Amino acid sequence: MDTPPPPSAKPVPSARPGSPPPARENLWANLGFNIAVPALLMTKGQTWLGLGPIPALLIALAFPLAYGIYDLWKRRVWNIFSIIGLFGLLATGGIGLLKLPPQWVAVKDAAIPFILGLAVVASLAAKRPLAQTLLLNPSVIDVARLEDALDARQSRPAFRLLLRRVTLLVAASFLFHAVLNYILVRHIVKHPAGTPEFTAEIGRMTLLSWPIIVLPSGLILIAALWLLLHGLKQLTGLELEEMFHPDVIEDKNPKKSAAP
Repeated sequence: MDTPPPPSAKPVPSARPGSPPPARENLWANLGFNIAVPALLMTKGQTWLGLGPIPALLIALAFPLAYGIYDLWKRRVWNIFSIIGLFGLLATGGIGLLKLPPQWVAVKDAAIPFILGLAVVASLAAKRPLAQTLLLNPSVIDVARLEDALDARQSRPAFRLLLRRVTLLVAASFLFHAVLNYILVRHIVKHPAGTPEFTAEIGRMTLLSWPIIVLPSGLILIAALWLLLHGLKQLTGLELEEMFHPDVIEDKNPKKSAAP
């Protein structure tokens, strides 16, 4: 009688049937509505449009709010960047209205990524850690197929260990973000809250945060994603191309998708 193959030799199943993945987001629209346009309004709104500090803030708030609502309606998912942008602008506006010392802006800008980093670490106790939610985007990654492959090869325990390492790396990126945020704000924001100079400094800080903070933090997240996908390749037996939804691969290879 033939003996059954070991678990590692089981064929990797195809993706489970289910609801289609959510539509992919436009990265440039995300950056524009949540970062670039609000920053320009805070920096140049008074010069270009003759806006006061409070009207500039309110109009700047409208862009991430409108984009977040639109994205929720279109993709049926909450846009984390819009939420963070709204919270940050509201906190900055509150500091301006209360005329608090400018160092409170540094505390606020450092507190948001610091709290997110703690939340990522705390989520290790949950069934689905935040790092898994952030990196394994179901609109791009075929999560159902990955889960089937992990079950087929009995690799769930090893996957949890991999996810723990990746989660700590993601948390480190947020803590790194918090430290750089604090240093940048203390270096740029000098004028009292509620003044036109304060509003312009906030806009300049937002623009500079992209090359100084967001890009280095993004590189850490890319390293975490590479570590996760490379580990999944070993644990599931899938090639990287097999982890993505077919339409993602077709978009990256238009000649292949156009072939008869």
